[in-house]
Amino acid sequence: MKITSAEVVLVEIPFALRGTGVGIMPTAWKTLEFALVRLEDELGNVGWGEGFGYSLIDATKSVMDRLILPMLVGAEIDDIAAWNARTQRQLHMFGRYGVTIFAISGVDIALWDLAAKRAGKPLYQLLAGRREVRTRIPFYASLVRYAEHDLVVDASKEVLAAGFHRIKLHEITLPAITACRKTVGPHTDICVDVNCAWSTDFVTKNLAELRALSLTWLEEPIYPPEDFAALASLRGKGLNIAAGENWCTSFQIEQALRAGAVDYLQPSMSKVGGISEYLRIVDLADRAGTTLMPHSPYFGPGFYASLQVAAARPSITALEYNFVQPDAWLADVEGIRDGEMIKVSDTPGIGFEPDPDVLHKYGRVLGKRNL
Repeated sequence: MKITSAEVVLVEIPFALRGTGVGIMPTAWKTLEFALVRLEDELGNVGWGEGFGYSLIDATKSVMDRLILPMLVGAEIDDIAAWNARTQRQLHMFGRYGVTIFAISGVDIALWDLAAKRAGKPLYQLLAGRREVRTRIPFYASLVRYAEHDLVVDASKEVLAAGFHRIKLHEITLPAITACRKTVGPHTDICVDVNCAWSTDFVTKNLAELRALSLTWLEEPIYPPEDFAALASLRGKGLNIAAGENWCTSFQIEQALRAGAVDYLQPSMSKVGGISEYLRIVDLADRAGTTLMPHSPYFGPGFYASLQVAAARPSITALEYNFVQPDAWLADVEGIRDGEMIKVSDTPGIGFEPDPDVLHKYGRVLGKRNL
């Protein structure tokens, strides 16, 4: 396929915030931010992709605009995985992880969306081979960090009322986690992601209390997240260890799997290198016998691409649903959700079609925020 045009569209949508919104990142998290990639081929097909994310989308866009899209327009791309590997090599001097790979991720997703549209098939049909496909994928509800017990309790009740039976907290204090457990009772799964806030010493010291909480997994318990040996040392002590959202490329994740770092592997579509790398990672996890529980790229093309791959690859156990209420939906996510299940689109491509009114209202220019 020949790429005839390419652009990056920045979108920032505020969401209803309770609490301070401070804790996971240095500044308050109040908006969902998207670096959307729009590619068009010589037949007029449009492919959408998304590079991570948060307050970094300006940097992600800059990498795409300066380093990737100029090489892409006019190019014939018939092997997307080969394009991905070649582009990683061309840009390796700018870093193998972080914003460079985020940018490649977004373009890779858009290329796969285009390829599936050209074939007239949903992406999962291109990926499944002879595997049986799923039409609905289970999700769990992922809460923001509230840092206030009353808010944790209220949000936990809302999750149950919305039909979810698995909750992920981002709280970093044991009393807050305990408050959730007391609220939801013993039969609801609770996962805890502390975003590298603890240490091996803290986890070891508090093992008894953590075990008593009956957590499904403890996610990114230590810093740095790529300390695979330290993560491996925490396994087998009555806690399942999860990580992977901050690991980039199949190369780094293969190192983590060889080290025995995790019980649950959590690659993130818009951070890890896009669909091409994601598929390699699924194969690695399958060979290692490690459970796949991917990180959510929120509600843009990364989310929809994750759905498509999960439909085609049954070893992906469930996906993550960011339990927030945005001022507007970039695409009709609520229309395809039924409790904790989300319907996989059977339209050609990844199934993502942005609302043009939302793009117009919440689109923004480089360096200017929608707050």
